[in-house]
Amino acid sequence: MHTYEKERQGISLKYIFITGGVMSGLGKGITAASVGRILKNRGYNVTAVKIDPYLNIDAGTMNPGQHGEVFVLSDGSEVDLDLGNYERFLDIDLTSSHNITTGKVYRSVIDKERRGNYLGETVQIIPHITDEIKTSIRNAAEEEIPGQEKAEVCLVEVGGTVGDIESMPFLEAVRQMRGELPEHDTVLIHVTLIPSDTMGDLKTKPTQHSVKTLRELGLLADIIVGRCERPIGSQTKRKISAFCDLGQNGVISAATVADIYLVPMELEKEGIADILAGQLGLEKRTADSDWYHVVTREYTRRVNVAIVSKYGIEDVYLSIKEALKHAGRALSTEVKISWIDAERCDERQLEEYDGILVPGGFGKRGIEGKITAIRVARTKKVPFLGLCLGFQLSVVEYARNVLGWEDATSAELGEGRHVIAILPEQKDVTDLGGTMRLGNYPVQIKDETLAMELYGNGEIVERHRHRYEVNPQYIGELTRAGLVFSGYNQNRMEICEIPDHPFFLATQFHPEFRSRPTRPSPPYLGFVGACGANKKSK
Repeated sequence: MHTYEKERQGISLKYIFITGGVMSGLGKGITAASVGRILKNRGYNVTAVKIDPYLNIDAGTMNPGQHGEVFVLSDGSEVDLDLGNYERFLDIDLTSSHNITTGKVYRSVIDKERRGNYLGETVQIIPHITDEIKTSIRNAAEEEIPGQEKAEVCLVEVGGTVGDIESMPFLEAVRQMRGELPEHDTVLIHVTLIPSDTMGDLKTKPTQHSVKTLRELGLLADIIVGRCERPIGSQTKRKISAFCDLGQNGVISAATVADIYLVPMELEKEGIADILAGQLGLEKRTADSDWYHVVTREYTRRVNVAIVSKYGIEDVYLSIKEALKHAGRALSTEVKISWIDAERCDERQLEEYDGILVPGGFGKRGIEGKITAIRVARTKKVPFLGLCLGFQLSVVEYARNVLGWEDATSAELGEGRHVIAILPEQKDVTDLGGTMRLGNYPVQIKDETLAMELYGNGEIVERHRHRYEVNPQYIGELTRAGLVFSGYNQNRMEICEIPDHPFFLATQFHPEFRSRPTRPSPPYLGFVGACGANKKSK
């Protein structure tokens, strides 16, 4: 049943469109997620859509150093990191349909044209591309979310900034939807930069120009969220209100905060909940404060964790950073992260950290440094968590330094004894996009292991993103030498651990993708707890 049919039956799905101006990276995704959290705290069922104007079908083949983390959804979709923020803030599981890209839209329209769906028509941006965009948004909004009733509110974030040529068809589709839907069924939030000059005065001109560009596209902002370093005063709000043709209460201050999970609280203080309720015709409800109690829990101690990687960019491993934060909050432990260059890691320096983490990745660069870090963690009894490639390299390190197989390596890395082999179904893969072992797979856990202690369940489900596995040919010898494979999927090893160690656990899957502020990932909880018990750093 699509939205317009729902309306005729008296059920109205609300849409909140979020656009950005002046510059990218202002925090549209966090704004959208925060607005969703505010509504969720009032008992509304919320879903979210991210529009990415790039021509890629998905984020899977992009360089994370340029684009940021590739987030993996439960259905195996490789998507923009903002969907990770939506899942964490809203505590829901999204699917491929919730990430709309130019590549997806154009491929769908071209496929329809080839099948003859448009016979006799000249296929154009308007109406064919914009109709496809609107259909994609509606379908995502109406898709059932596991564990949640049908959505009452759909957040739609339009990537990029107004004025970008890539975003034009999407903004036109938004304009059309706002005209087609009843007045109180849509709201447009425009996120813009309000910088300070050298005297510390907030400047509104960039916002004025951004809103002017939005108007030229036929779109009027109902709410302006001003990103700034310090809160916006009433005088600045009056000026923006006058120049941008909206009520002063519609100008929302979004000053930089220490933690992204504090953003909903800051927006609450600005009264955005009542503004949205009024504009969308929603019942004004009292907020449930349980979520806020979790994200504001005070720290009573601090641990220092080294993440050994070839990337020194936090956005590449955003979900890891957030999962450590979730576990830290639950344990009242602040987790301070040091990003260690895998090509220059110092063995003695690593021993001084309370814990060592080796994340996933691809390629040869920095591999030996990661193996060194794993050896230090194993031999010096430093709590260790390995993820995906970190799991595979843990097996390589054990084979080299315990079994004495100096040539042990991964098939991904070149010649040698391949204790890590390519998955059989990956051998003949030629297309690289969306072809890895992706998404949710069950994992069986053995009794009387660290993994069972952490999960407390004999079967779990976690998200994957890999092409390689532990070579079945060597599992027996590795096991007899003392390496414990405590989790598996049929004949595929999923978790390894080392007995008589404060905490040494590595997973083929990515537990960080399912971690939430209110439901921290078990491996991360165990790791942060072990780091606290192993406290060395100041």
